[in-house]
Amino acid sequence: MKESRLFKIVYYLLDKGRTTAPELAQEFEVSVRTIYRDIDALSESGIPVYAETGRNGGIYLLDNYVLDKALLSDKEKLEILSSLQSLSAAGSLYDAEVLTKLSALFKIPSESWFEVDFSRWGSKAKDNAKFESLKSAVIHHNTLAIVYVNARGIKSKRNINPLKLMYKSKEWYLKAYCTDKEDFRLFKFNRIIELEVTDNVFLPMDYPDSQDVPAPSCHKIVLRFPKEMSYRVYDEFDAEEIQVLPSDELIVTSEMPLDSWLVGYLLSFGAQVQVMEPACLHEILAEQAMKIYEINRV
Repeated sequence: MKESRLFKIVYYLLDKGRTTAPELAQEFEVSVRTIYRDIDALSESGIPVYAETGRNGGIYLLDNYVLDKALLSDKEKLEILSSLQSLSAAGSLYDAEVLTKLSALFKIPSESWFEVDFSRWGSKAKDNAKFESLKSAVIHHNTLAIVYVNARGIKSKRNINPLKLMYKSKEWYLKAYCTDKEDFRLFKFNRIIELEVTDNVFLPMDYPDSQDVPAPSCHKIVLRFPKEMSYRVYDEFDAEEIQVLPSDELIVTSEMPLDSWLVGYLLSFGAQVQVMEPACLHEILAEQAMKIYEINRV
């Protein structure tokens, strides 16, 4: 426990620059006396940490101090490498190089134990290139010039300050400040159809929590599927939402937003889904299916 706290203190000082014993005591939920003992222990181990009294005093590390790899436990080294593996698996050359260097530094083989790919089928190179551009712009605070398609299909040119990438509900989003609208906006990754990273740099800012993805209003949806659709049903619904009937048919009861996405999703099952509830969804699906028929009939 103490060794873990010592490392966290060093990390905290690297991040904050200068602090006080009471602040560290509050941060790590120990006494001020314990913090001073930890500072002594760090100093004795060769870490250039100093404590000065007086009005302008405080606890700080020597300028330009670089964290010694010896401070990391074997478990912490493996966790760092595993985190980098998840980024490298998404196709990042930069993260792959860092992974190789740290693996050599830690003297631990970087055996990949899982694979992550957030790109869409058939769009791996394009999606990953876009992801890398957005990630770089967020990290280096470069403004972006984008062409975006909103939910109504309207294209618009935007100049934005990218603040953070967010993965939520199977979708990537970009949290940003739109300089054209002079307000914070949330952009869906797949709807950014053109992207240019500019040389202009903006000052970092926090994205308000209230601007997060709004929770949609959900309704109880009950669906019936033939057993032939089991592969999709188990892929796309939680096991707790699925009831298997004696006939091997599947009843799915789920809370979902009653919107255009749901209609399109249910239509993707073709004639292999029957809506049990709500009744209003019957008419909506029938109407859309009829439109599809009229458009495509010969």
